Amino acid sequence: MTHIRTTTALAALAVVAALVLGACGGGDGDDSSGAASAPGGADAAETVSVMSVDGVGDVLVDSEGAALYAADEEIGGEVVCTEACAAIWIPLTLPAGDGPTADGDLESDLGVVERPDGPEQVTFDGRRLYRFADDPGPGEVRGDGFADTFGGQLFTWHVASPTGFSGGSTSTVVGFDY
Repeated sequence: MTHIRTTTALAALAVVAALVLGACGGGDGDDSSGAASAPGGADAAETVSVMSVDGVGDVLVDSEGAALYAADEEIGGEVVCTEACAAIWIPLTLPAGDGPTADGDLESDLGVVERPDGPEQVTFDGRRLYRFADDPGPGEVRGDGFADTFGGQLFTWHVASPTGFSGGSTSTVVGFDY
């Protein structure tokens, strides 16, 4: 009976290891910058594109369909969302030397600026773009008008659209002081 349990446990461990290695991919380089990349990797999708979202309208999304946002507090160009903030509001970054791409007229409004921690962050109309970790999936928008606090700094977030940033009403979240 011990032999059967040991064999079953080893087989289960081998399956888990195979799944983990498969999920890590073939590895054509370490991309620890958090850069946006196209699913599948071969034909890179545009860095930023437009998606119509029910109840919201047209919004800017990254190559995986995640809605993109900007914080009112960074309008002046200074990076305020760092550390704990950047774990919830994930900067849209690119590998050094790469430029952002988009279909049509959007590309002329895109740029990159360096973050204090090094990576190049994509901007739209001069404002830094972020993904919201609490958006449940592609084409979902939960962070529009969201307010939160990190280290005593209040942030108000707005979803990006092809014409600018929403003026969505702020829904202050009490108790989320990260």
